[in-house]
Amino acid sequence: MKILMVDVDGVLVHGRPSDGLPLFTYLERDLGLRLDILREAFFKTCWRDIVTGREALEPKLTEVLGTIAPHLSARTLIDYWFENDSRLDQTLLDELAALKANGTRMFLATNQEHLRAAYLMDQLGLSARFDGIFYSAALGHQKPAAEFFQLATERVGIDASEIGFIDDIEANIEAARQFGWKAMQWTPDSTLRDAIAAFSA
Repeated sequence: MKILMVDVDGVLVHGRPSDGLPLFTYLERDLGLRLDILREAFFKTCWRDIVTGREALEPKLTEVLGTIAPHLSARTLIDYWFENDSRLDQTLLDELAALKANGTRMFLATNQEHLRAAYLMDQLGLSARFDGIFYSAALGHQKPAAEFFQLATERVGIDASEIGFIDDIEANIEAARQFGWKAMQWTPDSTLRDAIAAFSA
């Protein structure tokens, strides 16, 4: 394995920094917006185009909030969202750093829109720990689409069999394996040692 691709949400990042609870746990209390309404009006109808780069997050969210929560600005909600979805797994980061120091190149491989991808790399400092990021809005395809894995493979310029991948979603793991990556589904009990062993099996 020359390259390790690492998913973000559910692997590296786990909810609120203070307690790990899901990011929108206290959305109604904090910002006066019910999560079920946000899901129906925004995530179920708009998110696919945003996460694959066909729509921009802030303008679309501004439009939706104008209807469901006119008291709330898109920027306020985005800041709340990103800050409450930023608890890093420091143990895994340390293990990844050791692997990187031994010569393995590291990339994030994640379904994200542009603003959060930048937040992850710049505000959370992941640009200092990874060689780059492959994300759905930039690639135009989201996992588990085969095109996501094809484009990421082409851009690193090595054979798919030389790429390892950890992700918490089974469908993404299966798609990666079908494309030729070595892949392991990440669970709360997983360790990087488990993944390396699985890739070598």
